This record gives sequence, structure tokens and C-alpha cells, in this order.
Amino acid sequence: MTQVPTPARRHKTMSRIKSRDNERTELRLLRILRRRKIVGWKRHTSLPGKPDFTFPSERVVVFVDGCFWHKCPLHCRPPRLNSVYWLPKLNGNRRRDRRVDRDLKQKDWKVVRIWEHELSNHDERMVVRRIRAALARPARSRRS
Repeated sequence: MTQVPTPARRHKTMSRIKSRDNERTELRLLRILRRRKIVGWKRHTSLPGKPDFTFPSERVVVFVDGCFWHKCPLHCRPPRLNSVYWLPKLNGNRRRDRRVDRDLKQKDWKVVRIWEHELSNHDERMVVRRIRAALARPARSRRS
């Protein structure tokens, strides 16, 4: 019989697992930005929510959300196995996304969220349009 780890042991084990799928998704957007000559971005800034791409001078952040991890309404299928664990986790991710968006907007950042499935070739133009539109919008004046 397999021994079930304690929550603390499971947390320690899971914390050591490094993400790979999101990195591939980020790299797809990186290639799109380069191919379309969209410049002025930085990666891995220390803003709330750790945006995937940040355009500091325009105060625009871009997040690339995985369809499963962020519960894409088109593609996320609720897990059947261990749903008691997964559903609160996925719902928590959505709540955190909304909180991060609100925090960044209060600090006068424009937030663009792109679904993983939108990075396919047929949606690339739409993704580029959304990013360019955010970059073109003037930043709101800073509150006193």
C-alpha cells in the first residue's frame, strides 16, 4: 500500500517542481513580439503577479495564461480525478488573477491577458492588435 504524504511533505515536494509549459507559451509570444518588431519589453520583472512581459515606458504588462491553470472558458475541462484538490486550486488562480489585475490597475498599469490558445497562428494578429492597442493608449495621469 502506498503511503500518502502529509500536506507539509507534499508542499515541499511540489515546490521543487519547476514549470515548463508556461515557459514554452511565453517563448511563443516572445517569437511573435520579435517577428512583429514590437520592442521595449522586459521579462521577469518584480511587479505583482510576475507579468510575463512588461513594457515599462508605456506601463503595460502582459500575462500569458495557460488554459488549464487559469480556467479558460473554452478549453479548461475540470479534472475528474482529485477534483477536491484541483477545483479550489484553479478557482484560487482565477481569484489571484483578478486581484493582481486590480492591484496593477490601481498603480496605473495597463493589463493585457492572453490565453494560451490565442497564440496559435490564426489568432496571432488579434494578439498583436491587443498588445499594440494597449501600448498606444496613453497612460492615465498619476494620482496624487
